[in-house]
Amino acid sequence: MPNTKSAIRRVRRVKKQTQINKIRKSKYKNAIKKMDALIKGKEIEKAKKDFPKFQSILMQVAKSGVINKKTAARKISRISKKIK
Repeated sequence: MPNTKSAIRRVRRVKKQTQINKIRKSKYKNAIKKMDALIKGKEIEKAKKDFPKFQSILMQVAKSGVINKKTAARKISRISKKIK
């Protein structure tokens, strides 16, 4: 248990931040699954249409630090190759 006032506040803050990070990570994973499903389902045109949104989600998550920026760039690049 935290003893100091600042430690108590920090615990509260970490709890909130953990929830936010879980939401972001879920958003990231769902975006990847959706694009993979579109590619496997041979819906390349729909994948091309949704690609900017996918790219935006990954970069937002990377910007917040949930995933590394290079990881996001690599995922974007690989999906981009598949839909072209």
